[in-house]
Amino acid sequence: MASKVDPAGRVASLIARAAEAKAGETAARIRGAGRELPRTFLDTNVLLYAEDSREPKKRQIAVELILEHKLQRTGVVSLQVLQEFFVNATQKLNVDPGVARYKVEFHSRFDVVEPKLTDVLAAIDFHRLHGTSYWDALILVCAKQSGCRVLLTEDMQHGQMIDGVTIVNPFI
Repeated sequence: MASKVDPAGRVASLIARAAEAKAGETAARIRGAGRELPRTFLDTNVLLYAEDSREPKKRQIAVELILEHKLQRTGVVSLQVLQEFFVNATQKLNVDPGVARYKVEFHSRFDVVEPKLTDVLAAIDFHRLHGTSYWDALILVCAKQSGCRVLLTEDMQHGQMIDGVTIVNPFI
């Protein structure tokens, strides 16, 4: 099923509605009542669910998280995440490439981590030592290097803490 999102964006509309409602329970669950969100790394699947009309519950959660982290300036993504978002949005969700490019620009308003050679080597070492995928290892390295305490993803073990970064699956 194709996702039809105009550049002004249905996501922008959802974000505006969520802002009026002060984002909601998902962000509150992660931060705790009345507290600021911790610096948080958003994996590709969070950005993709914000575009996926086939998963309305996950879409709402993703939009709320994106909004809240943008408002509080606590969200972090990497170049890898932005690249994966573009490829998967266009190939799996059938988002028009021009719209997907606009969305990459929109998500680049988070802090963007640009991995260095030392990050790549650290991810290779993590992959070799722990058997995790290289790409997940690079996400973890980027999250740690950027000072994130939380990594939002559904691709790793919920609740696990690795080098001071807690894995949170916001969709469970």
